[in-house]
Amino acid sequence: MLDHLQKQLHVVRKLSEVGIALSAERDSTRLMELILRSAKELTNADAGTLYTCNENELVFEIMLTDSLGTYLGGASGSEVGLPNIPLYDSQGAPSEKTVAARAAVTGETVNVPDAYDAIGYDFSGTRIFDQKTGYRSKSFLSVPMRNHEDEIIGVLQLINAKEDGGKVIEFSLEQQEFVESLASQAAIAMTNKRLLDEQRNLFEAFIELIAAAIDDKSPYTGNHCRRVPELTLMLADAAAGTTEGPLKNFTMSEEDRYELKIAGWLHDCGKVTTPEYVVDKSTKLETIFDRINLVSTRFEVLKRDAQIRMLEQTLSEHGVSISNEDKTVRECEGQIRKLEDDLEFLRYANVGAESMSEQDMERVRRIGRYQWINEDGEAVAFLSDDEINNLTVRNGTLTEEEREIINSHIVATIKMLESLPYPKYLKRVPEFAGGHHERMDGKGYPRGLKREEMSIQARVMGIADVFEALTAGDRPYKKAMKLSEALRILGHMKMKNHVDPDLFDVFIREKVYLDFARRFLEPEQIDEVNHSQIPGFGPAPNKFAS
Repeated sequence: MLDHLQKQLHVVRKLSEVGIALSAERDSTRLMELILRSAKELTNADAGTLYTCNENELVFEIMLTDSLGTYLGGASGSEVGLPNIPLYDSQGAPSEKTVAARAAVTGETVNVPDAYDAIGYDFSGTRIFDQKTGYRSKSFLSVPMRNHEDEIIGVLQLINAKEDGGKVIEFSLEQQEFVESLASQAAIAMTNKRLLDEQRNLFEAFIELIAAAIDDKSPYTGNHCRRVPELTLMLADAAAGTTEGPLKNFTMSEEDRYELKIAGWLHDCGKVTTPEYVVDKSTKLETIFDRINLVSTRFEVLKRDAQIRMLEQTLSEHGVSISNEDKTVRECEGQIRKLEDDLEFLRYANVGAESMSEQDMERVRRIGRYQWINEDGEAVAFLSDDEINNLTVRNGTLTEEEREIINSHIVATIKMLESLPYPKYLKRVPEFAGGHHERMDGKGYPRGLKREEMSIQARVMGIADVFEALTAGDRPYKKAMKLSEALRILGHMKMKNHVDPDLFDVFIREKVYLDFARRFLEPEQIDEVNHSQIPGFGPAPNKFAS
């Protein structure tokens, strides 16, 4: 009696321990393996299988047989390799020939003392297995796993309960009740884990949907939001793997990586507020359309005006001499050539491909002072103040006002992200995502943070954002850079204290740039890189550095 009570106490204690372990386990595979091994231990069973319900089938997840040394599925790395067990026949009737299927479709435990003597079940497959292996499958206990929503999510099946001496016996009613209790706990734990996984998957899918929508909003940044998270994690992993130098103490857990991944996907979410005509501005005069065509039309008006004046002089009632007529034609042709030259100049200036000189900007202003007759018959300036302001942008295509609009996306990003109710493991997402336009010297935006005020993760994202933009081949205002050119620019940014110097060195030394290039860049962009020619690249860290 005392031994029996002690065994019961042991089982109750074990069930309590397993319940705590089930609540703590986060990995689905390890969770299922914990369930099966615990059930085997509670019943001293030689073998066991855990199935999950997949619509109309039972799926083999894990198989364990101690006496045969069999370990398949789960964390073993070996596939079970057996076909799924159908729960219904071709007419849709419940399949009750196999004990596992019967437990699943009826929701009742099946306890078979000896498979070879069982009536009403098909153990032909079991007999074939025994013949091949020399095993003797005898007692079976198949317990449905029912969760708190009264849903059967799997079956826990145990084979060959053993006495302390090793003799195979049937599963007792007491053991059955213990396993049923465990199966109930296990079903709830598995359902909770599944719900958490589904919520996380939905969360990630929604985030990627937002990022895809932002990329799709502009044909010129179609991959930016997809590539930055990838490059961010690549650099962060390289930094975390550093064992010497200033970053040797930087580490990342799986939760840290996930947090950084989410921040990477959301780093430009504020761009949903940025007008398309600014994001997509491929020329200086572009708004909803490229206004260079309007300017071109005005030039045609000036050319026709010159031709009309010539004809009027030629047909004057006072008459003109042949020589004067030739002079008038030559003057007209000279004016037209000058106008055509001015138009070509403005077309070139409109592209914004190179830095504009003061001389060229003054030429734009001089052209702008031309007079033309508009549709109302009024003599007005050839170019409006807004057109002159756009055409005299020194670099690129954006005016200062438009750059402010572009820059404001990060303010919107921070505001949007800080408004979300994060779980504890995602609390730093706004800080990581909101810092990718800051500079190490405190002259970045929007908060003007200095290096020491920023997390390493935010600094990582800053380099990833810059390098992706430099190497992107879908920008309207520049060609895709080769690796060597992009790294030289990034090196100058390090020297000017724009990007983190330690992370820059890891980026180069560990060839993160090359891994990224092989995955995402065009082959013609991947040229040979000489580290000695990259500005600001330092030597490997001193292993004795503090």
